[in-house]
Parts: sequence; structure tokens; C-alpha cells
Amino acid sequence: MTRILALVLAFFLAACLEPGTVPPEPVGPPAAPVPPKLDAATAARNFRAVVATVEPVAERECRARMPGANCDFRIVVDDRPNQPPNAFQTLDGNGRPVIAFTVALIGEARNRDELAFILGHEAAHHIEGHIAKTRQTAIAGAILLGTLASVTGANASGVRTAQDLGATVGARTYSKDYELEADALGTVIAYRAGYDPRRGAEFFFRIRDPGNRFLGTHPPNAERRATVYRTMATLRR
Repeated sequence: MTRILALVLAFFLAACLEPGTVPPEPVGPPAAPVPPKLDAATAARNFRAVVATVEPVAERECRARMPGANCDFRIVVDDRPNQPPNAFQTLDGNGRPVIAFTVALIGEARNRDELAFILGHEAAHHIEGHIAKTRQTAIAGAILLGTLASVTGANASGVRTAQDLGATVGARTYSKDYELEADALGTVIAYRAGYDPRRGAEFFFRIRDPGNRFLGTHPPNAERRATVYRTMATLRR
């Protein structure tokens, strides 16, 4: 099942937030005018400040929801050249949760609220156990399609192809739900760290809208923004 684990990790290394075209119909209050990009020194200061304030809140939330789990987040900068704006959550060899921001994403964020929301979102993936859950559904899909291929007379290569397809379908089955869960919990984390997730969600006005594609990995941007606003309404009651 090594191939399946690699596929699952690839989903979480893919961009959760990718700048691109502006969606046509925003949910909630109209987007504020997009502020200019920050200079590199200011962007770096913002990132360090956000990590210092959001990380302890994320770890407290993790310990409260996952007693006994590894909640010692390691937050790093992916400074490989030519990397696109991206943030992702993964695990190191010892099971420690790692959250990485590319330099391009740090530069793309226009304020600390956006960075805080993105960091909260990535931490939420770990707290909600999304890597393990995705691996389980990927394995189930691989077993199902691999077995069907075998009983219908496929050769070894055909069975492997069916397993890979099943793993892909299984991994994507709940990926949109997981993104919305991470948006909701990320909102809570950013808010409790002293930031405004609604302002942070302005980032959604500047990223490519994946639409509501069948077996897509991410939900429509409008649905994600609506999740932030609903969660904030609950927090403020």
C-alpha cells in the first residue's frame, strides 16, 4: 500500500489556496478593494508574528480535541526556487505534524488575517485527522476495484491499474468535505488567536474557483467563504 500512502500525501501537498481568477459571485459582504502586495520585509514580519500567535492556539485546540495525539506543530518555509503560492500539511517520519508555506504564498498574503486563516486551516487538517481518513478511504477504494478487476480476469498489471484508480476515487470521495471542515476549524483557531477570519477569507476573492466538479479535490470558493461566515456567526453568539 506504499503507492496509496504516496497518493494520499500528494493530496495534502497540493495547494489548498492557489491565486488565480476572481470568482464572479462572492458570498457575504462584497470584497474590499484588493490592497497592494507587501514588500518582502513586511511580509516576513507578518509571517513570523502570525506563527508566534496562531501556533500555540492550534496546539491547544489539538490537545483538547485529540488527547494523546502529537500536537507539536512544526511550521516551516518552503524556500525551493520557483514554487507557486501554496501551503500544505503533512507528517514527518516520526508522525509530527508539519505545516509548510512557500515563499510565494507568504508574499501573496496582503495582511496577517489571511496568513492566520491559512495557518489555522492547515492545522485543522491535522486536528481533524484528514490524512488518516483519506488513507482509509483510498485503501478501501483500491481493495474494491482491485478485487473486481481480479475476479473479472484482469492480469497483474490490470489489477494494479484498478487499485490505483480505486485509491484515487477513494481519496477524493470526502476531500471537499475535509476542506470545508478545515475552513470551519481554521476559522475558530484564527479567531481565538485574535485575528479576523472574515478578513482572512478575503483571500478567496483572489484565488481560482475550482467550481463544483465531480470528484474534485476542493469545493467552490463561494461555499468555502460561506462556511467562514457561518462559523463566525456561531462564535459571536
